[in-house]
This record gives sequence, C-alpha cells and structure tokens, in this order.
Amino acid sequence: MSYKIRAKKEQSSSSLITSLPEDVIIDILARVPRGDYPILSLVSKHFRSLVASRELYTRRSLLGCTEHCLYVVLFKGKTKEYKWYILRRKANGNRCFVLIPWLSAMRYRGSFVQVGPRIYMFGGDQKNMGLSIDCRSHTVQTLPGMPVPMSDTIFGIIDRRIYIIGYCHNDRLRKVMVVFNTETQMWEPEVIKLDNELWNTWLYGFAVMADKIYMRDYRYSFVYEPKKNKWETDEVLNSKEWKYACVVDDLLYYHDRYENEIRAYDPKQKCWSVVKGLEESLPDTTYSWSSYTVSYGGKISLFFNKIKEKTYEIWCAEISLERHQGGEI
Repeated sequence: MSYKIRAKKEQSSSSLITSLPEDVIIDILARVPRGDYPILSLVSKHFRSLVASRELYTRRSLLGCTEHCLYVVLFKGKTKEYKWYILRRKANGNRCFVLIPWLSAMRYRGSFVQVGPRIYMFGGDQKNMGLSIDCRSHTVQTLPGMPVPMSDTIFGIIDRRIYIIGYCHNDRLRKVMVVFNTETQMWEPEVIKLDNELWNTWLYGFAVMADKIYMRDYRYSFVYEPKKNKWETDEVLNSKEWKYACVVDDLLYYHDRYENEIRAYDPKQKCWSVVKGLEESLPDTTYSWSSYTVSYGGKISLFFNKIKEKTYEIWCAEISLERHQGGEI
C-alpha cells in the first residue's frame, strides 16, 4: 500500500471518529488506558480538550475503568506556588510530569494520603486546613477544620481512618495525633497523646504496616498500635536511619543514599534485607542529595534529584518487585 493511500485511509478514519456525537466519543475514549491520553491529545485540539475534560473522568468512573496514577506536587520557586502534576508516559516511551490545569495552585504545603479515589491533604501554612481531591473529576472539597490547629503534619491510613501527627500551632514543642474518619467525613473527638520521646523531635519516617504505625525521628523508631493504644520501640527497625519510606505488601522500603541501596524491612520477621537486581540502575542516584520512595500499584517509584551546572532535575525510577522463596526480594 502506498503512503498516499494509507494516509488517506487514516485521515478518513479520523474524520469518522470526530463526526460522531461528543458523548459517543467520550464513551470511546473512556475505555482507552489513561496512559495513552498524552498520545490521543496530539490528534487534534478537540481531542486535547476532551482528554482534559471532567466529563471523561466521570464516564471512566461509571464504567469502572480505574488504574493507578502517580500524582506529584512540585514547588515553583519564582511563583512560590505548589502545583499538581501527573506522571505520564510520552509517545516515545519516556515519562514526564503533566500539569493538571484545573487543580488550582496552592501557596501552602501539607501532607498527603490516598484513600480510594481521593487524595486528602492536611496541615501546611494554613494551620487548620483540610482538603479532599477527587482524582476522577479533579474537584476539590474543603473538609471540616482540624480539632487542633497543626503544622508540619505527617500521617497514615488504617481502616479508612487517617492518623495525623503534627506540631500544635500554639506550642511548637509539643506534638499530638488526631484522627479523621473518611467514611463519616468527620474528626474523631479524642486527641491522642504521643510518647514523650516524640514530643520535641521532627519525624523523618512514617509508615503503616499490619495496622500499626511506624515512626522515626533522628534518633529512635517507635511503633503505635491504635486498637490497643499501645506504644513500643523496635530496636531492629531502629538499626537503620530510614526515612521517606513507603510500604508495599506490608514491607517497608527506603533508599539508603549512603550505601546506594533499596532496603526492605519485614515487621513479622523483624529483619532488614537489600533489594537485589538494582546494581546497574542505582548508580544514577549516587550524586543525589535527597530521595523519596513511593508505593505505586504494587511497585516502587524512587524520586531523586540531579544538579547539572545550573539545571535542577527531578528523576523517577519505577521498580518492580519479586519475592523469592527464602525471603529474597
């Protein structure tokens, strides 16, 4: 088939799709994997507007076409704003950050947690602020004010309850924990007292495994069990300076920048191990001065930075995990 004939047929097919009613086009696009939307947006300006429309995501939700997406909040130094992006795959296979234009920029920062199709944000410079973002429609809902105004918050989710730790606004030397019920969309009345050792230190590590909350400051690791309201220490967990960690299948993972390894902690076996198979990939992170791990659809996304001359770059590595008999990862 000659190029002219093939191009004519492709043009005819494209015209046939665009001649359909818009609700039919949305119904078709809703069945396409979300990762292909950047490619579809190149078809025409009309497709670009449909791919970015709220109607499309509403239709996807009704059809049950759900998939994992990684949301990122980046700080813009010149505008002093935090803006929302989605990590997406480009037509050439590479990934890039795509701005979500209808999620307004924020002039404050907070901590985030995902519950079902929603992202919850608490804390930040607006001490009593709470927001809920619907990832299907990218609409924002303001939540009831926190029972205790807090800043520099960090939290995790257990049984659809969000456990939030932060500094009291009126007492920077004291931390408390409050609980938000995502089913009732209300705050629970009790303010939880923290272990004395945690009051005057900042938490660098926070994770939830097997319905327990694991925390670490610059010296110690602590474990809190909400059902028993019980605090305890974990010496094995404390043997590593873990921070900015994530949890996949009830194992804690973090990037050890000093040894340039991904380490895993098993709370049942109470042991550390090193993730194998990354020896050729991790050297890229050698000169990174910070790194974060994020759980992403059963995988790990490792974010790290690079500074080249006057350019500041953010890199992301997607790591698939496989557990062998004997516990090797």
